[in-house]
Amino acid sequence: MTNYARRERELLADLLLSTGPDAPTLCTGWTTRDLAAHIVVRERRPDSAAGILIKPLAAYGERVRLARAALPYPELVDQLRKPPAWSPVSNPLTDPLVNTLEFFIHHEDVRRAGPEWTPRPLDQAEQAALWRTVKLTARAALRRLKIAAEVTATGFDPIRVGEQPQVRISGDAGELALFFSGRQRSARVDIDGDPALAERLRTARLGV
Repeated sequence: MTNYARRERELLADLLLSTGPDAPTLCTGWTTRDLAAHIVVRERRPDSAAGILIKPLAAYGERVRLARAALPYPELVDQLRKPPAWSPVSNPLTDPLVNTLEFFIHHEDVRRAGPEWTPRPLDQAEQAALWRTVKLTARAALRRLKIAAEVTATGFDPIRVGEQPQVRISGDAGELALFFSGRQRSARVDIDGDPALAERLRTARLGV
């Protein structure tokens, strides 16, 4: 079975080296160096990575991330490419579960920040792996926004939130992954139904 988390990690590391440390990303205000440092800290410093979810720890987490970002760029990318086996999010048991979506999204954060890009063709197994997680993130986002919707990934059974859908959201699994992680402007997703709700979805703060 292919470890898509590992494959996306390798593709991202290669892309980071080819674009260099100062290229833009879809993460507002972050260059490729910033994004690489974020990933490395998430895997190697769980104490500081907690600031992503716990706001009082955010300043501490940012200090740790900036210190890591000061490393020579090739060394930083090498740390991204080779996570420690003890990492709670990247050890052999958790890696496929936790990182398939994470590394797909960050790979696209770099790819789609450039002036020219097209969606990558993904094999059916990787799309299925992404869709398993997207079903959870989509349900959580739609319930938080109190929007009844049907979400359909190409080639998979749809999911519903609410009794009667007010909107229908459709696209490939990878595009829906980006959409529900807060990259709506860079995701090729169709929304049919109430125009006001469609606009609300396209501009809402989705993801973590």
